[in-house]
Amino acid sequence: MNKRFLIAAGGTGGHFYPGFSLGRLLNGQNCSVLFVVRKGDAAIGVLEENKLKYREIDMISFPRSFNPWRHIKFTVKFFKALRQTKNIIKDFRPDVAVGTGGYISFPLILTAHYSGIKTAIHDSNTKIGLANKLCARWTDLFLLGLPVNDKLKRSVLVGTPIRQEFAEPVNRSQTLEALGLNPHFKTVLLFGGSQGAKALNQALIDAVKRLVAEDDAVQFIHISGERWYEHIANRYGKTSRVKILPYSNEIYDLIHSSDLVVCRSGAGTLAELIYCKKPALLVPLPTAAANHQFYNAKVLQSVGCAALVEQGPQLQNELYTLLDRILHAANNSVLQTMRENYAKLGVPDPINAAEEIVKLLKKL
Repeated sequence: MNKRFLIAAGGTGGHFYPGFSLGRLLNGQNCSVLFVVRKGDAAIGVLEENKLKYREIDMISFPRSFNPWRHIKFTVKFFKALRQTKNIIKDFRPDVAVGTGGYISFPLILTAHYSGIKTAIHDSNTKIGLANKLCARWTDLFLLGLPVNDKLKRSVLVGTPIRQEFAEPVNRSQTLEALGLNPHFKTVLLFGGSQGAKALNQALIDAVKRLVAEDDAVQFIHISGERWYEHIANRYGKTSRVKILPYSNEIYDLIHSSDLVVCRSGAGTLAELIYCKKPALLVPLPTAAANHQFYNAKVLQSVGCAALVEQGPQLQNELYTLLDRILHAANNSVLQTMRENYAKLGVPDPINAAEEIVKLLKKL
């Protein structure tokens, strides 16, 4: 009889894509997979596109303020989500319930545990989130994406699953020429992620314009986000060595084809950098819950694969200084050292993480 897996995933890409990778792999192994997502979640489009089944629950995040109305609203939604989850479990009858972080996991893990179903949690970050800390007392298996300081029972470091497209061969020349760029120039990929990109985008524009003016053998790919595309394109003006994209579905090609990446430090992005062994300049999102992006970045900074810049009034100058030093080091020595330092990280290969997790889940 086929095993049945219930996966709670969604919210941010960092919470959704590890669960999505697991779901796709399990589905391909003739297991029955059902996703639990927040009502109206943006991830629903991805699930439908990949013909993966899902059910929605009406859940909101725990309020981080003292507003009594928000706490009342949360309580009402929480008990509603528990009822919905109980019905989903009753209908689907899973063998294992899996949460991949975020508040959407909590009602599933709690309900599944008290229904006698084996449970597992995956947390991609080095600083465990509130929902996952609560879930830890009810989980049979706690899967870690990065090393953590918290003492967690039944925990295993497995890495964070990434899309299999990252393992496919990439033709750097073809990728860059298709963007109108020179494959022989040093190439820097810039992106701010879906949240908090405005300040990073603004600082990058000023730093990049200075570097382009000073060095005619360096070029940039700047993924602006749909919201800021027109503004950023106007700020750059006409330059043949900066390619601005509102979004890219081929981020794997762009990371592989770049010499250096400047980005936020969400766990999903770090897993992609780890697999590609890509030198990086990390600017943590300062408003991330419990400042978890800062602690993620520290993991890579500690072994020298990445530099860390905190967002502040001098962000533009700090970005320029670091980019200038890294790109213009003699014989590409800094870039080479950063690539080599990934060997010191001790994190399992993200491209194999989904398969390793599936083996552990099946043992449950």
